[in-house]
Amino acid sequence: QVQLVESGGGLVQPGGSLRLSCAASGFTLDYYAIGWFRQAPGKEREGVSCISGSDDNTYYADSVKGRFTISRDNAKNTVYLQMNSLKPEDTAVYYCAADRSYARVVAGPRAYLEHWGRGTLVTVSS
Repeated sequence: QVQLVESGGGLVQPGGSLRLSCAASGFTLDYYAIGWFRQAPGKEREGVSCISGSDDNTYYADSVKGRFTISRDNAKNTVYLQMNSLKPEDTAVYYCAADRSYARVVAGPRAYLEHWGRGTLVTVSS
């Protein structure tokens, strides 16, 4: 069964850190670009960060640059999102998606991305 599963979400205080994981099963992530997206209540889903499949190019939204780091461990078939200096406005459900096109992960259309996870909730609150 082909699937992506996110984990690592939870409740954290402002200024804290979390590491999200996106684990793939049923297919190999080696040649896939992976994107992290988030959707806050009442808002549209937005791109957070992406990493390419071949040469580890990365992209970050301006709102997370310098605070979030995306990385991949192909041996574990997993991509990570290290989130530091978290802010209340980072509160959202975080999703990962995989596609063989890095350009499509970065710029969309997201509806055509090959695989999506079901999301993990991140709540930043004191």
